[in-house]
Amino acid sequence: LQLAPGEFLFVSIKVAGYAGLTIALPYVLYEVLAFVLPGLTSRERRLVAPAVAGSALLFAAGLAFAWWALVPAALAFLVEYGADVVEPSWSIERYLDFVLLLMVATALAFQLPVLQLLLGALGLIKARAMLAAWRWVVVVAAIAGAVLTPSTDPVTMLLLSGAITALFLIGVGLVAMAERFKSSASS
Repeated sequence: LQLAPGEFLFVSIKVAGYAGLTIALPYVLYEVLAFVLPGLTSRERRLVAPAVAGSALLFAAGLAFAWWALVPAALAFLVEYGADVVEPSWSIERYLDFVLLLMVATALAFQLPVLQLLLGALGLIKARAMLAAWRWVVVVAAIAGAVLTPSTDPVTMLLLSGAITALFLIGVGLVAMAERFKSSASS
């Protein structure tokens, strides 16, 4: 539904803007790295390429997870909730905003293992310390799932918080592998 004059036009412009930003992102990232790399030490430079590649893959995985798991679950819940009382009809702008917010929030949440690996590689955090805090991670993941999902349904929140918790555990495993690699390389 188009609920306001020009709503479809503005949605088309918004979609074109997001598509343009997505297409331009590799070049923007290249320019940022070209600016930052001269100021990094050689040890820090070695971390940049794997971090950027892993970040790009996880961002795409987060978008795919949101598109194929979270968005259908959220929409199914929201359509069924109160279906016997009200008839759902959404404006195209509200629908697009809902889907985009859910996808971007999920893709950003999928960056957690890269952040953990960078912190571990720089020696700022250890795998054992991260694993010892798993209870807090579950609580924070539940809060993040509630805050990052634009809907109020528990299914989407649980899917996102479960994914964040799993990504945290993957990050712990990566940090543990990096620690083992570092200790075997030094001995």
